[in-house]
Amino acid sequence: MNEISIIGLDLAKNVFQIHGAGPDGKVVLRKKLNRGRLLEFFASLPICVVAMEACASAHYWGRGDR
Repeated sequence: MNEISIIGLDLAKNVFQIHGAGPDGKVVLRKKLNRGRLLEFFASLPICVVAMEACASAHYWGRGDR
């Protein structure tokens, strides 16, 4: 995997969209992950910035319904 300096994470109930960019801003990763694989994915990455975008269904996470 190329060096990732920033991850864009679109929060949703079950399927998360992930977009990774390198230090130069070029796309190095695009992925869809389900809830069960999300933590495993982030545990395997080196330290980087994670920017989260929340759609209307992401309020589910804030309510603690998990």
